[in-house]
Amino acid sequence: MTPSDPKTDLHFYLQSARDALLWKLDGLSEYDVRRPLTPTGTNLLGLVKHVASVELGYLGDTFGRPSREPLPWVEEGAEPNADMWVTADESREFIVALYRRAWAHADATIDALPLDTVGKVPWWPGGRDEVTLNHAVVRVIADTHRHAGHADIVRELLDGAVGMNKGNDSMPSDDPAWWEDHRARLERAAREADRDA
Repeated sequence: MTPSDPKTDLHFYLQSARDALLWKLDGLSEYDVRRPLTPTGTNLLGLVKHVASVELGYLGDTFGRPSREPLPWVEEGAEPNADMWVTADESREFIVALYRRAWAHADATIDALPLDTVGKVPWWPGGRDEVTLNHAVVRVIADTHRHAGHADIVRELLDGAVGMNKGNDSMPSDDPAWWEDHRARLERAAREADRDA
């Protein structure tokens, strides 16, 4: 086994989540990348806006490395949940470019500091606001993968497109009839379990 570098490993998993999330926007209209598809309003471009803000906060501000990116949706007094949706005047290109700048800023922090560097999360309560860079990177990876999972489901609801990333859908079949049978089998099992409960 070849020994690995912890920063390289962390960056690999962070970047794979970033790429998966942006891939879910490909080929969709402005309406479809913005439209809410859950009762709480989950939408693809809003997820990207949110994770950009998360990266800039946890892997920038927390370690005394502010990006200087204006993020009015997370400032004091901002509308609740404003980081989870995109206004009509915030273009897809703006949000994607912001996310890519957030990557670069976060990556520069990871490259510049040892993983045991301690930072203070500005929005956490005093006395419980210290984290290591390692902890912050793991937190951002977990958050980004969680939202990439949300994006998987939202995209499937939009147009049926599924998969882990371009060129690797990680799905057992591309036959619609197979999926129809599979879903019917799951429905039968759920109903049977409910009857037996």
